[in-house]
This record gives sequence, C-alpha cells and structure tokens, in this order.
Amino acid sequence: MAQQLWLLRHGEAVPHESKPDAERELTARGERQSIAAGEGLARLGVEFAACYASPKVRALDTARLACRALNIEPELAEVLSNGFSANDARELLLAHGPDGRVLVVGHEPSFSQVVHDLTGGRIDFKKGGVAAVRFQPVELIALLRPRELESLAR
Repeated sequence: MAQQLWLLRHGEAVPHESKPDAERELTARGERQSIAAGEGLARLGVEFAACYASPKVRALDTARLACRALNIEPELAEVLSNGFSANDARELLLAHGPDGRVLVVGHEPSFSQVVHDLTGGRIDFKKGGVAAVRFQPVELIALLRPRELESLAR
C-alpha cells in the first residue's frame, strides 16, 4: 500500500455576506453532507491515521461531524485555511509513514488545485465531496460527490 491523501471539501455553508468568512457555519444541508461523508467513508472501510481541518468554522464542523463515523478526532491545521498546496499535503503525510492515510478538510479552490498539481487532472470538487490521491504512483483513486456519499451512507 502507499500513502493516501483524502480531501473532504466542507459542506454547504451560510452565504458569504451573512458574516465574516472564518465564522461562516454549515447550513442544515451542509451538516447532512458532512455526516454522510463520514458514514460513506466508513462504509468503504477507509481508516485514517489522522484528520486535519481548517480552523474556519464550516470546515472544522464538517470534520467533527464526519469524524464521528470514522472514530478519529480532527486536529486543527492552519495551513488548510488559505492557500493549501501539494507541498503542504506532502508535509502532513510525512508524519504518518509509507502507508499512512490522511484526511484533510478544507476549501476550494485549493483542494482542486492540489489534485491537479499532484495528478495533472482537473476535477469539479463539490461542497461535501471527497477526492483521494494515492502516492507512488501518484493517481486519483476516488472522486465522490455528496449524493454518492449519501448513497453509501444509507
């Protein structure tokens, strides 16, 4: 097995104009998306060495809700709040050995750019969606939209 980076984009959040960006919380739909993401990944049998979350409210709440089903506690990672990069992803993976799986919870457009920088592929990363990249060889191994995660969670 090789290292894997699993990226979970935060669920739907309240509108931009409603409050400062870092304080925007999830909507009821965003909460459902977050729970379904965790339950869907658990149904797939994915186990994580760690989960790192952006400190922005919507991402941290997404991580907390998703991690309930994954039996892991999210850790704050400031690097996920703005400008998360492929090098940042490699740094987070370093602490988890050659077979480590890490879940990161954060934001667009950084996440789709990381996938592109690592794999060369362009993806449409939906709120509440998941993408996974395996290293050595580097390849996109999963791209799950919220509705697919909801189907898995049932």
